[in-house]
Amino acid sequence: MAVVEVKNSKNEKIGDVELPESIFGVEVKPYILHDIVKMQMANRRAGTACTKTRAEVSGSNAKPWRQKGTGRARAGQKRSPLWRGGGTVFGPKPRDYSYTLPRKVRKLGLCMALSSRFAEENLLVVDDLLLDRIKTKDFVGIMQNFNFDNALIVIAADNDNLEKSSRNVHGFKVMPTGGLNVYDILLHRKIILTKASIGQLEARLLS
Repeated sequence: MAVVEVKNSKNEKIGDVELPESIFGVEVKPYILHDIVKMQMANRRAGTACTKTRAEVSGSNAKPWRQKGTGRARAGQKRSPLWRGGGTVFGPKPRDYSYTLPRKVRKLGLCMALSSRFAEENLLVVDDLLLDRIKTKDFVGIMQNFNFDNALIVIAADNDNLEKSSRNVHGFKVMPTGGLNVYDILLHRKIILTKASIGQLEARLLS
């Protein structure tokens, strides 16, 4: 197991903690991370794009002019896709883009993303991040102590003061351990784990 320092909100060392190799020491395979991020982005798609076919466009069924004798091209109805305002051929229809990868692959990808940040020395463990009030300035002050301008903060339990104090600060995101995912880890340059969240990660990823 790797031993890392545990810091307080003033960036002072207060102890050490062991990180399991099976989570933070995994060989990183980019194609697995790519597959998982691709799945996450597909699952977020609304899939609500919709166009009308010639059968759905409002308009008369009457033949615009007679078949022969006018010198014009043949026309059957105004809703034809060839006409302005007519139907769309092979246009998008509402659909579900979501799919899932095997659970073991998703767990492995999460371990790889965490291992990647740990190997880059972009992972920090803190004892806890407690705020007495909802105040953006207080949150910014703590992040300045760590000299961070972009970070994902993973907490073990709901922390309303921390979450609301950080939501207007660009580049930062606070999420519980259960919501941790590959996309958000890769999106943020730094990862901050509370000491309590490490145990929850072990229970989630090693079960």
